[in-house]
Amino acid sequence: MSETDKNKVVIPIGPQHPSLDEPATFTITLEGEKVVNAVIGVGYNHRGLEKACESRTYIQDLYIIERVCGICSHAHSTAFCMAIEELTGVKVPMRAEYIRVIVAELERLHSHLLWLGTACHEIGYDTMFMYTWRDREKILDLMASYGGNRINYGVNTFGGVRREFDETTSSDIIKTIDELDEHLKRYMEIALTETTLVSRLKGVGMLSHEDALNFGAVGPVAKAAGIGYDIRVAEPYGAYKEIPVKLITDDRADVYGRTVVRILEMQESVKIIRYAIKNMPGGDIAVKVPRRIPAGEILTRVEAPRGENIHFVRSNGTDMPDRVRVKAPTEANWHGVQHMLKSGRLADVPITIAAIDPCYSCTDRAIVVNSGDNINVMDWKQLRQYSIDWYKKEGIDITALKL
Repeated sequence: MSETDKNKVVIPIGPQHPSLDEPATFTITLEGEKVVNAVIGVGYNHRGLEKACESRTYIQDLYIIERVCGICSHAHSTAFCMAIEELTGVKVPMRAEYIRVIVAELERLHSHLLWLGTACHEIGYDTMFMYTWRDREKILDLMASYGGNRINYGVNTFGGVRREFDETTSSDIIKTIDELDEHLKRYMEIALTETTLVSRLKGVGMLSHEDALNFGAVGPVAKAAGIGYDIRVAEPYGAYKEIPVKLITDDRADVYGRTVVRILEMQESVKIIRYAIKNMPGGDIAVKVPRRIPAGEILTRVEAPRGENIHFVRSNGTDMPDRVRVKAPTEANWHGVQHMLKSGRLADVPITIAAIDPCYSCTDRAIVVNSGDNINVMDWKQLRQYSIDWYKKEGIDITALKL
């Protein structure tokens, strides 16, 4: 063993760790305090959502798709609905499209406020954490008031939305975002002037413009590296074809830049919501869509809070899809994390990981089991039984648990 190797220390982080909300493994190799290598292991959340969709009807799938991610649930259901609507040739009423945009931007506010609070918590700035999550609670209350749920709102349906948008809902949203707009100005001032926050985030988790392109980064991670790409602007869908959207970018290419991008995006979301409510057309909120979807395949993209969200659906002409594939933004952003961690310091590892706003459950897929030369593709029932049998070997009978 060389003298250099003797100075290296390997630190395992996860899959259970205080700074991780979901399970993942980060094997960090240190030389002193400097990170010289990082091995990232994801794949602990075996939910098999895609395979589950292929054994259920499209209507049932809509509820599964909405649960791909608790923070981007509306973005996922919008992408899935767009795919079915395009396959059937259905034209969604413009009033429904405006409602979808309002909910999407409220979701973006909810997501970015959650991230900002969590990021501040990771660096020990818990006062900011409490302020931002206080504002997030108000957004979630709006979602619950309109959709009936704080996380999975159940707003979308094939051909439009489920609920009408009344004057009370509009006034409640305007009142809340007006208050939030003032708070966002204060958050932006803190981000630009609070020396402790700036020094803690600047130069951390570097991912240059070129590296961001090479690793296929999306969303705020890419925008903070000067990549001006937003599906709402590049390829407008729904009411975004009529609503002006300002493209937000930054050139710092670090965690600080990603923080600034998210605050500016929240300020832009407030403007979009105001415009959508003021200019919302009248008319129906939904049209009928047939249960059996014509054979064909389609790929749709929407701009989720974390970035480009891609859905692929292949229909065989029945009421059940032949194939469903979801590529969530985190799946794209994971590839650059190892590069961001290298040359950083151990103390910067939690905030560097958090800076991509990772969602482990919307990334993980578990439908194939490799055993030597045999490859077994599992369906939903087999996956469930495999889980039950595995836990029984560990001495736990989950079928006997009372829920």
